[in-house]
Amino acid sequence: MLPFPGIAMGCDYNPEQWDPSVWREDVTLMKEAGVGFVTLGVFSWAMLEPTQGEYDFDWFDEVIELLHTNGIAVDLATATASPPPWLTTRHPEILPVDVDGRTLWPGSRQSWCPSSPVFRDHALQLVGELARRYGSHPAVKLWHVSNELGCHVVRCYCDVSAAAFRRWLIGRYGSIEKLNEAWGTAFWSQRYSSFDEVLPPRHTPTFTNPGHELDFSRFSSDALLEHYQAERDVLRSLSPDVPVTTNLMVNPRQAGTDYFRWAPQLDLVAQDHYIDTRLPRPRAEQAFSDDLTRGVAGGEPWMLMESATSAVNWQPVNPAKKPGELLLDSLRHVARGADTVGFFQWRASKAGAEKYHSALVPHAGQDSARFREVVELGAALAKLGGVAGSRVEADVALLVDWEAWWACDLHSHPSCQVRYMDAALRWHRAVTELGATADVVHPSADLSAYELVIVPTLYLCTDETAAALRAYAEGGGHVLVTYFSGIVDEHDHVRLGGYPGAFRELLGVRTEEFAPLLPGVTVALDDGSTADVWTELLEVRDAEVVASYADGPLPGTPALTRRAVGDGAAWYLATWLDDDATAALADRLTREAGVTRLDAPQPGLEVVRRGRYLFVLNRGDLPAGVPATGTDLLTGERVEGEARVAAGTAAVIESDEG
Repeated sequence: MLPFPGIAMGCDYNPEQWDPSVWREDVTLMKEAGVGFVTLGVFSWAMLEPTQGEYDFDWFDEVIELLHTNGIAVDLATATASPPPWLTTRHPEILPVDVDGRTLWPGSRQSWCPSSPVFRDHALQLVGELARRYGSHPAVKLWHVSNELGCHVVRCYCDVSAAAFRRWLIGRYGSIEKLNEAWGTAFWSQRYSSFDEVLPPRHTPTFTNPGHELDFSRFSSDALLEHYQAERDVLRSLSPDVPVTTNLMVNPRQAGTDYFRWAPQLDLVAQDHYIDTRLPRPRAEQAFSDDLTRGVAGGEPWMLMESATSAVNWQPVNPAKKPGELLLDSLRHVARGADTVGFFQWRASKAGAEKYHSALVPHAGQDSARFREVVELGAALAKLGGVAGSRVEADVALLVDWEAWWACDLHSHPSCQVRYMDAALRWHRAVTELGATADVVHPSADLSAYELVIVPTLYLCTDETAAALRAYAEGGGHVLVTYFSGIVDEHDHVRLGGYPGAFRELLGVRTEEFAPLLPGVTVALDDGSTADVWTELLEVRDAEVVASYADGPLPGTPALTRRAVGDGAAWYLATWLDDDATAALADRLTREAGVTRLDAPQPGLEVVRRGRYLFVLNRGDLPAGVPATGTDLLTGERVEGEARVAAGTAAVIESDEG
């Protein structure tokens, strides 16, 4: 359970940016808006420790007491996200280095090497001081380690990181012979005679060793996790009754950290999410990211630590949210498992790189449409207290693995148009637009409760995953595997004998050769659909052909197959279908598998069930009706048989049945 009651609204609070005379106005407005918690101190290191070993906590004491007196809880950050100038000046060796050997200098944020013992020593000293001073303060309900670890520096290539990488490799392989075998170093005369010869995969004359790259991705994720654990362990020793987390960035654009590996080390999963308006379907991406966050959390409720009330500042053009979008975006997070709705930040900054990032209190102040919308959101969330702690119901599992992502998106593959997250996003959208709900989970998750499992581009696949999917299908489950799946093992070694490698027997097919398509080239299928990006020379051995290519480089070759497996079925999709064909196949798969669908018949309508609560979000242009009986918590009105939801609004129906 999260440490804040109900569905709490919160925000980052940076009082050090403002004169103390503003602080009392802040808490008054927070109470008006319904703010229940603030994240405090994220970027306060230079203010809390202005010179080495000299601390100034007086102003911090005042802020925490002011918040506590006004009933606002504190998520207390360790303030280690960015080192102060005195630290980088005295110890420039802590600065990170990029793949080209360039030092990333101070003047921004996160200018530290994750493996630096010097940085860690100074960071842990500050963490200890904060924990001793505030660890038992009644206002402090949560500890917040650093900030968005890996947002800007996932990989560091400096000599300190090189030494840490070698230690990590020794721990993983034990002997240089096993490393050589795993990396396939017989190729291009790369065989190592000692771990001392191994470097990070810095800029090389041509393609680097893929096994080397894959292990450096694993190491880099682990290095950041190790730093989190070091801070967490100090907090647990000095403040054992307060849970500890950090704000993750679970989305299809942040590949650097394996959050399934991180989750067991967190007392609760917290997430930052911002709408990227450069994407063709930004709200579909939000829904996917929320469902993946829930998967990282093991199905438990999670914490939305940061989002935006309106525009961000980091895109080339930053559109403002339209009226009503703030409520719909916030409720989408709650519908998909969030028990808090947090924002960056409380008051829009008047200086600095994020001064044009939206906030709960905009530059125009509280006499503004945006702040009034914030107050309305706070009132709406206050009505949803009963939702807290409930779980989202899903019949579909969509498998995602960060290691497969790293391996799939490496260089020198059959087609650079194949990007790992593309298929995951498309299939998630196709399922959810039908009114079904998908859990986005790791391949090692228990699949027994799902009616349908979708395996999108699982390029890297372990023997254990292949066996689990076979057992799932034999037990009556329905599986869809898409192209470029099961191709390599955990060392990025090709599974010999024909593609799709690990899934040949399950699917009853075998491919001898890939035939990717050039950009802009499309092919027709004999069922009337079209496809692009990918084809392959597929041979059916123990499956039925559902659709074949009607033209293109492989006319008559199967493109979609189905194999009966016990009471279940295993499908293989060997191409990239157009949107309509993907939707039609998703419709067939979900119906055949018996997936529960809360039909969303019109564009822009989202329907999600979370426990006894039905969330209906209508971002379309027309009013919608959805079968429901209960009480709309947002309006208090009784619903009998059908909930009518106007365009641009939402309903949250509490069912009469528990």
